Amino acid sequence: MNHIVGLDIGGANIKAAHSDGKCRSRSFPLWKSPDTLAETLASLIGDWLPCAGVAVTMTGELADCFATKAEGVNRILAAVEQAADRTPIAVWQTVGEFVNTPTARDFWQLTAAANWHALATFVGRVAPEGTVLLLDIGSTTTDIVPIQHGLPNPTGRTDSERLISAELVYSGVRRTPVCAVAYSVPIERKVTGNGYSQLAAEFFATTQDVYLLHGDVSEDSADLDTANGQPATIAEAHDRLARQLCCDRSELSLDEATSVADFLANVQRQRISGAIDRVMTTLDSPCESVIVSGEGSFLGHQILDNHSKLKDVSRHSLTEMFSAETSTAACAFALTRLASERPSTFTDIDLSNLLSS
Repeated sequence: MNHIVGLDIGGANIKAAHSDGKCRSRSFPLWKSPDTLAETLASLIGDWLPCAGVAVTMTGELADCFATKAEGVNRILAAVEQAADRTPIAVWQTVGEFVNTPTARDFWQLTAAANWHALATFVGRVAPEGTVLLLDIGSTTTDIVPIQHGLPNPTGRTDSERLISAELVYSGVRRTPVCAVAYSVPIERKVTGNGYSQLAAEFFATTQDVYLLHGDVSEDSADLDTANGQPATIAEAHDRLARQLCCDRSELSLDEATSVADFLANVQRQRISGAIDRVMTTLDSPCESVIVSGEGSFLGHQILDNHSKLKDVSRHSLTEMFSAETSTAACAFALTRLASERPSTFTDIDLSNLLSS
């Protein structure tokens, strides 16, 4: 009963964490079946209940099954309330505090897409002094968060503001369509005059295929969450990437597909590196260390290894500090730690809920 459960509810994935360190991640395309969210949450955390409280953050309110973000926040919280039953719920906001669900609904702008802020607040204690960058690369997006003297110090607070400031890059290591990474790729064909081929503007392959072929992601024949619903294997990634060039495996060899994947991986590295450069121009002082987390931590390290200004700064990895599972579910894990450090969180939340009912 004394443990805390953390939930990070995205539009395509749900991350859950237990205050003892256990973490779980589940693919869940929210836009396809929002009405089953409560059931899915209950199955994910059911054996962790009852508990002292459930700490929540989200990005799923942007899913296009909701007419507005306010509706998305409301319906996601309703699903959490149903799944948690009578367990007290605390919701993280970008002001750096937990609030009850009525307040989270009333001030939905502070509730929407607040997971990066929870993570930055937690990891800030790794380097409580000076200027630090959090580089969190996930399946869909990349967060680049300036941390000053242990606290988040971003230019933007909302997703739209963070896109403008480059603190949010809508590019990740699993779900990003290949045609959103580059317009064309180098390929040797007799009909090409400049050695490049356009990519089909179609959802044939994703960055997961790129990193399967590039050797950064392990094969998983049980993973069917791919562009065509076929297994996440090198052979199938070859097929998917070939179709991105309007070919099949008989027309594009595995070596050629791997070469295309290498090019695409390099383009994505350059894009994220460029965003880091933009964020660094806003810092009050030189960056002294970088904290790397997320499913795409491997990409984060590759980028930093080749970054002229950051390759020699101190580096902290959540994968090494905790585990790969924790790093992937880092925002949910951060919630459990933040809530645990605030002993009155769920007492106050529970009282507030009673007073508001």
